[in-house]
Amino acid sequence: MRSNLITTYIALLTVFYSLGQTKSVTVKYISEEITVDALLDEPAWQTAEPATNFWQYFPTDSVQARNQTEIKFMFDDRKLYVGIKVEAIGDDYIVPSLRRDFRAGGSDNVTLMFDTFNDGVNAFLFGSNPAGVLREALVSGGGTELRGFTTSWDTKWVGETKQYDGYYICEWAIPLSAFKYNEGETKWRFNSYMFDTQDNERTTWIRIPQNQFIFNLAYMGDMVFEKPLGNSKSPISVIPYVNGLLGKDYDINDPFSEFKFGGDARFTLWNSLNLDVTINPDFSQVEVDQQVTNLSRFEVNLPERRQFFIENNDLFADFGNSRDANPFFSRRIGIASDADGNTIQNDIIAGARLSGKVNNDFRIGFLNMQTTADEANEISGNNNMVVALQHRVFSRSNISALFINRQATGDEPFLEPEEEYNRVVGLDYNLANADNSWNGKFFVHKSFKRNTGDDDFSAGARLQYNSRRWRVRASGVFVGEDFNSDLGFVRRKDIFKIDPQGEHLWFPKSGFINRHVFSFLPIVIWRPQLDFELSDYVLISRWEAELKNTSNIQVSMRNRYVRLYDEFDPSLSDGVPLPANSDYHYNLFELEYRSDNRKAFFFNVQSTFGGWFNGSIYTQRLDLNLRLQPYLTLSAEGRYDKINLPEPYSDNELWLIGPRIDVTFNKSLFWATFIQYNSNQGNLGINSRLQWRFAPLSDLFLVYNDNYFTDDVFAPRFRTINLKLTYWLYL
Repeated sequence: MRSNLITTYIALLTVFYSLGQTKSVTVKYISEEITVDALLDEPAWQTAEPATNFWQYFPTDSVQARNQTEIKFMFDDRKLYVGIKVEAIGDDYIVPSLRRDFRAGGSDNVTLMFDTFNDGVNAFLFGSNPAGVLREALVSGGGTELRGFTTSWDTKWVGETKQYDGYYICEWAIPLSAFKYNEGETKWRFNSYMFDTQDNERTTWIRIPQNQFIFNLAYMGDMVFEKPLGNSKSPISVIPYVNGLLGKDYDINDPFSEFKFGGDARFTLWNSLNLDVTINPDFSQVEVDQQVTNLSRFEVNLPERRQFFIENNDLFADFGNSRDANPFFSRRIGIASDADGNTIQNDIIAGARLSGKVNNDFRIGFLNMQTTADEANEISGNNNMVVALQHRVFSRSNISALFINRQATGDEPFLEPEEEYNRVVGLDYNLANADNSWNGKFFVHKSFKRNTGDDDFSAGARLQYNSRRWRVRASGVFVGEDFNSDLGFVRRKDIFKIDPQGEHLWFPKSGFINRHVFSFLPIVIWRPQLDFELSDYVLISRWEAELKNTSNIQVSMRNRYVRLYDEFDPSLSDGVPLPANSDYHYNLFELEYRSDNRKAFFFNVQSTFGGWFNGSIYTQRLDLNLRLQPYLTLSAEGRYDKINLPEPYSDNELWLIGPRIDVTFNKSLFWATFIQYNSNQGNLGINSRLQWRFAPLSDLFLVYNDNYFTDDVFAPRFRTINLKLTYWLYL
């Protein structure tokens, strides 16, 4: 008995000691040639130090991984070489697709993150799965939010994978020019995570508590290079394109054709500072946005997916409050409103972006884009400029400054004086302590525009505490009635809003539930210009259960009050609107279940029911997914809304249906078709894209778009087909 106690005591001391140490691994310098073949048979691999002893992240976060991962690093003057051995209990791996840049959830994969400036704020991410499909991404904001994970970033590197009995091997060669770092650096921060679907385990090299995201950059070890790194200056990269398009606007019986050419170029000024230039950019290969049923009175924002705006996007886009007062939203560039208020494309003539790090503590960003004038739609040409500066303070916090200038460049007669320019200046403080137990944001922004009042600023504060069992947040934002950011996303003006939140996390020691989350979120909005009259509130109570098989259950209730200041039809039926200056109080209930996405067939079902202004609403959402791996994925997303209002107001039924077919013939040839039916817009849309990646990051796209009227008669609305060729070359 005494011997067992001593053994247990020594084991606990070992665990606690290891938790208090910063793990490190040596990166071996080599001069021999390495063949990337997933054999790891070169002599140098045998003497490289392994990074081992992975920890569980799921289902628990307090024990060593059942199936271990071993990672070795080597480097020469041009490349970083990575050799990975991933243990597994069998060979029944889940590989949903052969398409590059897959998401980790619901599949087997191993991922590495490199914090090359040792600041815990930004990282480069590389990953692979047992089929050898590669992915790369950027992590920003310290990895504290999902929106800080960007898979749209691309870079050239190679990797191979081979499966063996009880494990698989990945071997990578990543050019050092793919990273940004300071010349002479001897250490990077590094972490790795692995998803094992067969044993239902997620593991990390550095232990991360489950109350943090698995890609949180506060939890990283060190990779120490045997000799200082040299200059990572990338060669000049040029990405020209040609695009031919045929189409017809059936609404006005107007066939048209178009031939475009242009391209992007990148110049590395030094290790960590890039100049990107684009001329006559074309984004026709980007998948169409997923449509939404917007039952609110306000605009919704959709993510940026255009490659030119991706790298270092956080430097420009993370100012302010992303939901209520974001001063810069890059999707505003290249989109404008015509004379009738419709949102249409506005061509970009050219643009340039200078972004990166001057040193370990100081980042700079400069963006300038020129859009063309469109006199037929009464749209003036504009020069759009953004300057962002960020300086790190303490361990992971930073102070950021912003200047935005949107300046009309024409003198068209339809240009109103107050539309000639819009400017915004701002200052943000982003707080994140060493282990991310405390994080927050504080900001103040001021806009400048002709013929506006003095209430032209926005400000906000958020402070959040995270522990294993508690998440507590204090948060508020003010947006003045005269605050304008033409290049930003501002849902509402003249608001003072608070949205504190409290969450309690409970991890049962037994049973089929892995984690309970109980949360309460009150959102209250006042109108400062109306003597702080109460405008809205919603009190959200929620219970969430994460099951050990990775499925998820949520139950929530919303108690809501709304005061309308303008007429509004909550049925979206163009019927009799509810009157201005009226009040409504109602309750909504929501049930949601997400099944185990490791299965070949998985789904998400959500039901919402209750009051809706002076009536009632029932909403049913259903997402279905069938995986015939790795070549075919079939999915369908559907939403049905039934709104009932008393006379003389209108009832309505809204349908949004979106089936999707994704075929990956091999790692270079893909075909994706996305169909969307939206009853509210009376439109059926088809977007079909055939992509052939004939060389690294070089593609041939064949894209077909078709839209149909569906209200009174089913008839074609707008149709295009285009062939686009892009080629990435180094000079």
